[in-house]
Amino acid sequence: MKRREFITLLGGATAWPLAARAQQGKRVRRIGILLGIAEGDSDAQARYAVFRQTMLQLGWVEGRNIQYEFRSRSGGNSELARRNAAELVARAPDVLLVSGATNMDAAQQATASIPIVFAGLVDPVGAGWVERLSRPGGNTTGFTAFEYGLSTKWVELLKEIAPRVTRVGVLRQHGNSIGIGLWAAMQGTSSAGMEFSPINVRQASDIERGIAGFARLPNGGLIVTPSGIAIANRDVIHSLAVTHRLPTAYPFPYFVTGGGLLSYGPDLRVQYRSIAEYVDRILKGEKPADLPVQHPTKYELVINLKTAKTLGLTVPPTLLARADEVIE
Repeated sequence: MKRREFITLLGGATAWPLAARAQQGKRVRRIGILLGIAEGDSDAQARYAVFRQTMLQLGWVEGRNIQYEFRSRSGGNSELARRNAAELVARAPDVLLVSGATNMDAAQQATASIPIVFAGLVDPVGAGWVERLSRPGGNTTGFTAFEYGLSTKWVELLKEIAPRVTRVGVLRQHGNSIGIGLWAAMQGTSSAGMEFSPINVRQASDIERGIAGFARLPNGGLIVTPSGIAIANRDVIHSLAVTHRLPTAYPFPYFVTGGGLLSYGPDLRVQYRSIAEYVDRILKGEKPADLPVQHPTKYELVINLKTAKTLGLTVPPTLLARADEVIE
C-alpha cells in the first residue's frame, strides 16, 4: 500500500456518521501497539490501516473515543522489546496489540493484567503464551500465522519450481522459537534427497555472510522463516538470492510482491480485520481468556514470474494454475 493510500484510508474517519461515533461513549480508550518491524514499513502500514479502518467501522474513532500508541522495530532485540513493552504498559492501555515473538515475550513479562491480542505468531501453546487454543486462559489471545507443518509445503513448492534444488538453506533468526520449530519440521520432511542447512542470523549484517557461505556449493535453494530481521531486510534477501542464483520460498505474500520468487502463507492484512473485532470485544467487556486463538482460514500461493525469469527458471503450467496471484 502506498503512503498516499494509507493516509487516505486512515482519513476515512471524517466520513463516519456522528451517531456511530457517539455510540462508544465519551471515554477515550487506549490501544498500545508493539510492532516487530518499523511503523513506516509498507506492509505494516497496510496491515494497521486495515485494523484501524475496521475499528472505525465498529464505531471507534481516533481522537474521539480511541487512541493508538506505537512502539516499533525491536527486530528481535530482546532488550529493546522489553523497554518498548515497559513504556507502553506504563501508559496503562486498555489493550496491547503485539506482533513478533520477541515482543510477545516482552509484553507478557511486562504485564499479567492488561489484555494482549497477538498477531501472526506461531505455536502460542508451545511458546507458553497461552494455556490452550480453545480457552487461552490468562490475559492473552490472538491469531496465528500458520502451523509448523506448513514448512513441508514450502519444501515441495521449492522443489516443484526448481527441480535441481537438492540443498535447502533455512534462514532463521538466532533464538527465534518460530524458526527453531520450522527447522525441526523441515528436517522431518519426507522429501527424498533434500539436505537442509540452517543459516542462523543474529543481526542484519549476518544475512549476506550466511547466504554467500551457503551458496558456495551448487544446487541450492532458500527458505526464509518469519522473523523481525528477515522482514525488515527482505529487500537485501531478495537481492542476495538473485545474485547467488538461489530459488527462494517465503512465508508471506508481501515478500514476493517486493521481489521474492514465491510464497505460500496467509495474507495477514485479512487477519487484521478479525484482530480488530477481538479488540472491540475486549473493550466491550469480554476477557482474552475466553476468546479462542484462531488459525488462518486461507493460504495463498504467490509467484513472481519476473524473478523466475531472472533466475532462469521456467514455472510449470500446473504450478501457475494453482497460484492465487501471479506477478508479471
